[in-house]
Amino acid sequence: MAFVARLDTLGRWAAILNGKSTGGVFMRVGVPKEIKNHEYRAGLTPDSVRELVHRGHDVFVETGTGEAIGFTDDLYINSGAEVVSNAAELFDSADLIIKVKEPQPCEVELLTPRHTLFTYLHLAPVKPLTDDLLASGATCIAYETVTDSAGRLPLLAPMSEIAGRMAVQAGAHSLEMAAGGRGVLLSGAAGVPAAEVIILGGGVVGSNALAVAVGMGARVTVLDTSMNRLRELDSQYGNRISTVYSTRTALDEHLARADLI
Repeated sequence: MAFVARLDTLGRWAAILNGKSTGGVFMRVGVPKEIKNHEYRAGLTPDSVRELVHRGHDVFVETGTGEAIGFTDDLYINSGAEVVSNAAELFDSADLIIKVKEPQPCEVELLTPRHTLFTYLHLAPVKPLTDDLLASGATCIAYETVTDSAGRLPLLAPMSEIAGRMAVQAGAHSLEMAAGGRGVLLSGAAGVPAAEVIILGGGVVGSNALAVAVGMGARVTVLDTSMNRLRELDSQYGNRISTVYSTRTALDEHLARADLI
């Protein structure tokens, strides 16, 4: 099957994994070690493996999958997983492949029509990967396109929360002179004003950046085109922040004086 973001397929796997399927259907779930540069996360934690095994599923984990983040092979084994020595063995053993990031070329070669791949795909800028996944015949479900009944993106939201919080942390570091910045401290100090932080958009990323910036003592202004969202943030933070309806003039005015955007 072609790559999809279909809730009927996702719902079928979710029902099976939660033990709600009929006919005694159980899955063979595989978790390969992430090989994309600087990717240290794991598709499943040992706790998640234990839940799946408890529901009757077989889980295969490639050796070293969680090593960088403190999840040893022994933790996975104690949770009921079978640890395999390489990706080829894992893909051969499993039907449902659970990853974090999009498959790399050597992983795409291991996909067959019997596989379902569940991971972040972000295919829009990578047409060759899209073509290769189509050619594999596997069913590929992208975390970032799964929506809930309210139209939200529950699998993308946690990553956006982290991105917003890390943005302020990284920005604060970049303002230090040792990092090539102007020597600006977000919180300011006695006799020195706090840094001016401008946040464009009060969505998931923006609201999480806002929480950290306010917590660090910065002077924060949020610009958004939604008055409802600005009212919500104003009600939540009161006079600790400024909220501004975003227009070209407002952007020109506020961005010109910002220390961190």
